[in-house]
Amino acid sequence: MFIQTEATPNPATLKFLPGRAVMPDGTLDLRDVTDAERSPLAQRLFGVSGVSGVFLGSDFITVTKSDSEWPHLKPAILGAIMEHFMSGAPVLAAGSAADVIEEGEFFDPADAQTVETIKDLLETRIRPAVAGDGGDITFRGYRDGTVYLAMKGSCSGCPSSTATLKHGIQNLLRHFLPDVREVEAI
Repeated sequence: MFIQTEATPNPATLKFLPGRAVMPDGTLDLRDVTDAERSPLAQRLFGVSGVSGVFLGSDFITVTKSDSEWPHLKPAILGAIMEHFMSGAPVLAAGSAADVIEEGEFFDPADAQTVETIKDLLETRIRPAVAGDGGDITFRGYRDGTVYLAMKGSCSGCPSSTATLKHGIQNLLRHFLPDVREVEAI
């Protein structure tokens, strides 16, 4: 098994590509070891000293480190990923599911058409680009011209996430939807 690694814009995260599907549907963002009960793969990764977060995407795994150095962590992480996939164990524990994107959404029903366009732009133009950097971004709400988004994986806590939101996503949404005034992360 050959696992590729890619740097992300967030220096505290590294993207691992095992060459196979990780999460066929949805994503899973695990921020601590107690969350890892949802995934045997995440449990293995949190077993590596220095791992502080695990994000499972469609065909990648993004690992966030605490204060350790990548040259020391990377071999142990690669070993844990390889052991997991070679064992044939499932990525998700029985009864667990991917994160639900629509959970907790808020918007005025009168803005349903605008929200539908926002979601379409997120799915077709924004999320694929963000996944390329080892993260995910999901719609959370829309109120008074402000779009609220949740950032996950390498995007969560990334030093360049504000620039991505304000200069990239906000400008794109404003181009297609003049009613959008700003974009905020929640």
